[in-house]
Amino acid sequence: MPMPPVQRPTRLSTGATVLVAVLLIIPLVALAAVPIYSRETPELWGFPFFYWYQLLWVLLTPLFTYVAYAVIKRSRSGR
Repeated sequence: MPMPPVQRPTRLSTGATVLVAVLLIIPLVALAAVPIYSRETPELWGFPFFYWYQLLWVLLTPLFTYVAYAVIKRSRSGR
């Protein structure tokens, strides 16, 4: 029995590719630039800036990832 042909996903437009790349790079840069957040002030509910900044990105990173996924899905559906 022959195998059905493999359907390849459509290519993303250049704009969608750039947008997805930017969305995925933002959290990387925000957390890789340690000198930006390597300090104790300002505090938030008694937590030094260093800790709450990283915790904020733990919450934001999935949001950026989901938006990148949605852009890919929408771009491939042809809308």
